[in-house]
Amino acid sequence: MIRPPGRRGAVLTAAQARAIYAYNERLFERYVRRIRRLPERAVYRREGIGHRTLFGTLVHILNVHEVWVGYIVQGRTSNPQLETLFSDPTRQPKDWAGFRTYDRRVWRTVNRYLEDVSPRALARPVHTSWMPGRYAAADGLLQATFEQAHHLGEIIGVMWQHDLAPPEMT
Repeated sequence: MIRPPGRRGAVLTAAQARAIYAYNERLFERYVRRIRRLPERAVYRREGIGHRTLFGTLVHILNVHEVWVGYIVQGRTSNPQLETLFSDPTRQPKDWAGFRTYDRRVWRTVNRYLEDVSPRALARPVHTSWMPGRYAAADGLLQATFEQAHHLGEIIGVMWQHDLAPPEMT
């Protein structure tokens, strides 16, 4: 996501960002519904994927959207702000009730940001301590989108390994 030399402005329009995130949310919720219907042992079984379980991977996708859209793209990256966020136990729900509360909070935050996002806001420079380079807020939206796709791919792989049909993507 390092900006090419001479490139200015956002790589997404506000309408495109809203459309991508509407799709992200719908697709994510499809996976949540499918995984919720699985037996509990399948949901919490350690699978050797990045976030161990199907449930843990869904939680991580929410973590990514929350930190990128709720904090980084809005310039809320000071150590106290992120430390408080990262130490919040509600970001690591252990059951579906906690998950649903967290899920609603994250998508509410995302949608509130996107509701009035402007071209200027999407082009605004943003920074993270863990990723060197120069980024615009629009890059952060794409980063979270691609990360969701990556982790849904892990979920699809696990489901195939267990002869389970993943949800339709389109």
